[in-house]
Amino acid sequence: MNNPKSKIKKPKFLRWLGLLLLTMLLVVVSRVPAVAATPRHYTELEFAPVPEIQIPEYTRYKLDNGMVVYLMEDHELPLVGGTVLIRTGDRLEPVDKIGLATMVGEVMRTGGTKQHSGDELNALLEQRAASVETGIGTASGSASFSALTEDLDMVFDLFAEVIQEPVFAPDKLELAKRQQAGQIARRNDDPNDIAGREFQKLIYGDNSPYARTVEYQTLDNITRDDVVAFYGQYFHPENMILGIIGDFDSAKMRSRIQEQFGNWKSASKRSQPTMPEVSQAKQTGVFLVNQPQLTQSYVQMGHLGGQFNSPDYPALDVLNQIMNGFGGRLFNEVRSRQGLAYSVYGYWNPSFDFPGTFIAGGQTRSDGTVPLIKAVLAEIEELRTTPVTQAELAYAKDQVVNSFVFNFQDPAQTLSRLMRYEYYGYPEDFLFQYQKGVQSTTVEDVQRVAQKYLQPDKIVTLVVGNAAAIQPPLTSLSADVTSLDITIPEPKSS
Repeated sequence: MNNPKSKIKKPKFLRWLGLLLLTMLLVVVSRVPAVAATPRHYTELEFAPVPEIQIPEYTRYKLDNGMVVYLMEDHELPLVGGTVLIRTGDRLEPVDKIGLATMVGEVMRTGGTKQHSGDELNALLEQRAASVETGIGTASGSASFSALTEDLDMVFDLFAEVIQEPVFAPDKLELAKRQQAGQIARRNDDPNDIAGREFQKLIYGDNSPYARTVEYQTLDNITRDDVVAFYGQYFHPENMILGIIGDFDSAKMRSRIQEQFGNWKSASKRSQPTMPEVSQAKQTGVFLVNQPQLTQSYVQMGHLGGQFNSPDYPALDVLNQIMNGFGGRLFNEVRSRQGLAYSVYGYWNPSFDFPGTFIAGGQTRSDGTVPLIKAVLAEIEELRTTPVTQAELAYAKDQVVNSFVFNFQDPAQTLSRLMRYEYYGYPEDFLFQYQKGVQSTTVEDVQRVAQKYLQPDKIVTLVVGNAAAIQPPLTSLSADVTSLDITIPEPKSS
């Protein structure tokens, strides 16, 4: 006869035994050493393809007064920002009043409006962590705002005020002129700035609007009447492109824009301003800015370049990649192998609607100046005469194509490009045309553009450095070395 107690104890024993075996198994497993995965060579790594670029939805329309408007909703954050591009620029200011456009761009904001002084604007905006800013550069003017969604109506009203009703307060104009005079006094403090400024003068010419500098005298010549007249000549709705992005409702925003800008009258018919002509001022030569206190040289060399809308721009950008950066020829040869430069570069640097430059150079110790220049020239000649390798081409194209996506990291970048292309008359898909051009670039294309656009016989060379310490001397490059005088003209006593 079976014992009923044994039926009860047996399951408990089995459970205990199972638990003991499981514990022992875990102890054994925990003591087995981990086996590391065999590391793979970087060439074996696989990456997901670069994502397709998607242009966010947007609306473009035009007010009856001629102002073009772009609207792009983005509800990710409770923020709204906007920019208006104005068809103007400091290249349009009179030669005897250089600095005028800068004064207009600065004082139209700091000088306040008919309804609010500049200080009142500052207080209202600071209380809401908002901003309204204005400025004028070489080829365009701009005004911008940013605000929390809840403050949009008030900030947008102030933005419209600043654009349409600036008063150019005389005290703020004088303050801006004093600040500009301070910048003139300090403009020779940084040798890198000297090199950039003087190189532009050698390429475009001292009096070119793409190279000229503000002087005390041209600043003194500027009056408030000049500021008001310059504003009146260019700040009109038909001269503007407005773009707004952020957390808003497009229908309500259209109504708001109509309310603030729709009744702004267009200017009477004016002839379009003539754009300054561009030609290379110095066709060749070696130039020196002697700075005895320096222990290194700042070198810039190059010639006149071209525009973004050149059909060869994609191939030239591939050429830029072959020359520059880690793995580029100049870095590998001039910096790494020969040890001639702290930094070295060379690139075709276009502009939108006037010729840019081809510019090369770097920074080196004084006794490395001439060897650096010769090494850069040798690399330029190598690119012109010898085809690049397929490996170089593939690497350069990958670098350019893979970085393409970063042009569209956020919708604001996309909107900015759309506005900029319309401003300069480029097709809205210009960047995608460029992408296709890069992808189709061949070894033959790279050599062709190198031969066509890199022109050693037109290269101008500028050195900012210690003449006595530059050994071998610059005369080993050219018997005729021209010294440049960068003395700042003193203001005339009043």
